[in-house]
Amino acid sequence: MICREEWEKLLYAKLVALYPRRLEAVIAAKVSVFLFYDRVHIITWNVGGAMPPDDITALLGLHVGDGNTDMYIIGLQEVNSMINKRLKDVLFTDQWSDACMERLSPFGYILVTSQRMQGVLLLVFAKYYHLPFLRGVQTETTRTGLGGYWGNKGGVSARMSVFGHTICFLNCHLPAHMENSEQRMEDFESILQQQQFEGQAATGVLDHDVVFWFGDLNFRIDELEIPAVKTAIDNNKLTMLWEKDQLNMAKDSETVLVGFLEGPLKFPPTYKFDVGTDTYDTSGKKRKPAWTDRILWRLRATAPFGQAPNAGKRGSVSGLSSGTKVTQHFYRSHMEYMVSDHKPVSSIFTLQFPYKVDMPLVTIMVEDEWNSIADATCTFKAAPNFARSSWDWIGLYKVGFKHHKDYVGYVWAKQEEADYHRVTFTEEELPKGSGDFILCYYSNNTSTLVGVTEPFQIQLPTSSPAGSPSDDSSDFTSEDDSTVDGMKTKSRSPSPRKKKHRTRQSRSPSHSRSRSGSPALPEIKGLKLQPGLAHNTTDGSASGNAPEGTDREKVSAEAGNTGL
Repeated sequence: MICREEWEKLLYAKLVALYPRRLEAVIAAKVSVFLFYDRVHIITWNVGGAMPPDDITALLGLHVGDGNTDMYIIGLQEVNSMINKRLKDVLFTDQWSDACMERLSPFGYILVTSQRMQGVLLLVFAKYYHLPFLRGVQTETTRTGLGGYWGNKGGVSARMSVFGHTICFLNCHLPAHMENSEQRMEDFESILQQQQFEGQAATGVLDHDVVFWFGDLNFRIDELEIPAVKTAIDNNKLTMLWEKDQLNMAKDSETVLVGFLEGPLKFPPTYKFDVGTDTYDTSGKKRKPAWTDRILWRLRATAPFGQAPNAGKRGSVSGLSSGTKVTQHFYRSHMEYMVSDHKPVSSIFTLQFPYKVDMPLVTIMVEDEWNSIADATCTFKAAPNFARSSWDWIGLYKVGFKHHKDYVGYVWAKQEEADYHRVTFTEEELPKGSGDFILCYYSNNTSTLVGVTEPFQIQLPTSSPAGSPSDDSSDFTSEDDSTVDGMKTKSRSPSPRKKKHRTRQSRSPSHSRSRSGSPALPEIKGLKLQPGLAHNTTDGSASGNAPEGTDREKVSAEAGNTGL
C-alpha cells in the first residue's frame, strides 16, 4: 500500500504537469494545499448611449492576450435605454451584449450570466471548461434614482462560487456632480444593504470572500480649479490630483469603504471629453476632468480581531489569512475609444486560492469522433449528492458557442436508477456538416451547465446538399429580471484532428489540459435566451427545439415587464 506522503508527491507531480502556471503545492507536515490561479479581466465604461465601436479587440486585450484570462467581467453604464430602444432589446439582442459575445465566443468564452437595469448592464463571461465549477450564480439590482423608483442610477451585481470560493461583482452608476459626494456614499451604502442573495452562505455583498466594485462612481476632484487640473494632467503630475480625489479621501473616513482597495491612478482622468476626441470638455458646461470610472476590490476579513489584512494599505496585492490572494496586474484607461464622453477603464487581477471544488456534478464520457449516426451517443454519471430533475438535458454545442441555449441539438437526460446513463442523439439533433463540438449537461434545478466535455469531432456522411452559411443573429433580451432569449450564433471550428480512440470526459482539475475547470452556468438573468433556434454550421444547418422545462413560454409575458 502506498503511504500518504508518497501519494501526495505523486498527486502533486501530476497536478503540476497539468497546470504548470496555475497550480502550486505545499507539502509540509503531511498536509497538501493546492492553489489555483484565476485571472479576471474587468472593464467599466459609461458608453453615453452610444453604439458599440466597430472593434473592441484592444479593450478586451485579445490582440495581446496570452490565453490565460479565465473570466471577463464587463460593466457598462448609460447603455441606450430610450423607450423605443428598450422595447427592441426585449425582442432582440442589445447591441453591446451582442458585440461582446461576438468577440469573446471564438476564444472559448461563454456568457455565464447577465443583468440589466435600464442603462446599467453587467456581463459575466468564463472559459467553457470553467462552467461546471461556477455555482450558485445569482444576480441582483438596486434602483437609487428618484428616491429608489428609477433605475438610471443604482447597482447591478452577480455573485457565484468559483471553485468553492464566493465572489461578487458589483457594477454601480452613482449620482453625478461635484457637490453630491455624500449622496454617492449614501447610495452605495443603500445598495449594499438592499442586495441580499437567497440560499447562500454569503447572503450580502460584503459576505463574499472577494468583492469587485466598479462602474461610473462619479467621484470628482475637489478644491482645484479646471486650469490647475488640466495643467497637472499635461505635466503628468497625477499624484497631486489623486490626493484631491473625493473617493480617495473618503477611504479614510467612510466606514462603508473599510477594506476596499484600489491600485494607483496612473492614467489621466477619464471624464469628461468631447465625443469623438481626446479633448476635455469644451462645451459651455466645462466639466472639470475627474476619475469617475473606477475598479476596486475587497477581501472578506478573516484575520484575528483587530488585525484586518492590509489595513490602511493601498497596494496592488492583498490577501486573506485563509490563503486567498488578489493581485492586480494593471489598471489603465483606453484613450483610443471616443464614442462616449467617458474613456473605458480596465484591470486584470489574479485570484489565488486553495481549491475546494475539483469535480463536476456530472461527468460526461464521449468518443473522440462521431463518424456515423450510430456513433452519436454518450454516457454520463452524476455525483452522489447531485439532485437531478426530469427536465435536465444534454446539449450538443458547436465550439465557439455563446451561451447555454446556443445549442445545435439536445436530448433529455435519463432518470433511471443506475451509476452510468447512456443517451443517444437522433439524426434530427445532429449537424448536417462537420466540425468540433462539445457536450454539456444542463441542470434545470440550478439553471446552469454542470458538466462539459472536451471538444470532439463530428464528421457525418453528407446525404443532402449543404445548407446555407452560418447565420449570425444572437438575439436575446437584456432587461430587468429577464433572461436571455432568442440567440442564433455562428461559431468558429478549429482545424480537424486525426481520430484518437480514447474517451473524452468532463473537464475537472484532473482532466483539464491547461487550466482549472469551473461550475454552474445559471439561467442568464438579464438575458433571455430563446431555446431551440436553428444553429447553422459551415456546411449546413440543424435546429433543435427548446427543452420544455426551460421557460420557453415566458418571453411574451416577461417582455412587458421591462421596468419602464
